[in-house]
Formats: sequence, structure tokens, C-alpha cells
Amino acid sequence: MAPDGFRIRVTMVGRAAVVILIGMLLPGIALADIYYWVDDQGIQYYTTTLENVPEPYRSEAVLLSLPTSPPMPPELERTPTPKSFTKVPFTPGLPVLVSAKINGAGPITLILDTGSDRTLVAPAALQKLGISTEDAPQGIVKGVTGTSYAVTVWVQSVEVGEARVGPLLIVVHDADLKGADGLLGRDFLANFNVTMDSKEKVVTLAPN
Repeated sequence: MAPDGFRIRVTMVGRAAVVILIGMLLPGIALADIYYWVDDQGIQYYTTTLENVPEPYRSEAVLLSLPTSPPMPPELERTPTPKSFTKVPFTPGLPVLVSAKINGAGPITLILDTGSDRTLVAPAALQKLGISTEDAPQGIVKGVTGTSYAVTVWVQSVEVGEARVGPLLIVVHDADLKGADGLLGRDFLANFNVTMDSKEKVVTLAPN
């Protein structure tokens, strides 16, 4: 029997085409919701509750699917989400790079990608952090260049500044991202109200 698979799509990050993981095909997986809208000033917002979308923009809000993970291992404990704000500077037109820690170790560099519903980290980066993928469930990544294998692994926490989420099921795969160790996906971002302000050149992660 073939391992469980992953669906992918191709998006553009800067000038380079990057293969983005958007969904794991796992038995019994469910979908949650996340809403996206843009205000009159061109500021982008993401939230998990439709009621958080201001009434003038509610009819234009776009519903994005978000997979929920299988039950986490019993030995992991849910990490409380801090109530403070996290701000990430960025240059419009370029990938939003964030400095992240996993299980308190790091940092590693991830691309904040609202188009990826899963957080993805390269195997080499996890190895440097001392995180083992031994006996991790295996899946198939089907891309424009062919098919390759990936695994998923539970981590206690992923941190970006004061923003912390965990436990989190991340995908371990080398997507050959230039200048980054992986992608910070919507499974992390859905825990916050996310604002992307190109004028101020800052992404804000606010507690839900």
C-alpha cells in the first residue's frame, strides 16, 4: 500500500517558483475555516472567525480551508498562546522572512506563507535543532518535477517572537527554498489575527 500523500500547488515567491504544500491526505482529517479580506487601504487581514471581519468587508471575505491535525501524542502538552502582539518587518514584493524557534531551539528562517496550510521545515534544519524524525509517518509529495517522500513530526512548540503555537504537526521536506529553511503556514497563523500592512511594511500577529 502506498503511504499517505500530500497535495501541492505551485506559487510564486519573489521571482522564483516554489512548490508549496497545501494539504495532507490523512485518514479522518477535518477542515477548519480561516477568512481573508482586504480593506480600503490595501491592508490584508486573516482571521478564523467571520464575526471578526468588519461588516463592510464581510461579504467580500474569502473562505480558506485549513486542515486540522490528527490527535496529538499524549505526552505532549498544549502550549498557552501569549496575549502580546508580535510584529515582523518585511519588504513589499519580497518573501516575508521570520526568525522562528522550534521547541525553544533555533533560530531558523521560515517564509511566512498564507498560501500554505501546513508549516514545512527542511530535514537539515530539524537535524541542527536536535529534532528526530525517526519512525515518523511518511507521505508522498507530488510536484512538477516528480514525486518524492516527506514525513510529518509533532513538535512541542513553534515560536515567532512572542507568538507561540503548539503542539504542532509539521511537514519535514526539503522544498529547496533559497535563503529559508521552510514555510510558516496557516496551521500556525490561524491561531492569530494576522494583519499585513504594505504601507507600514509590517506583519502583525495579534491573539485571537
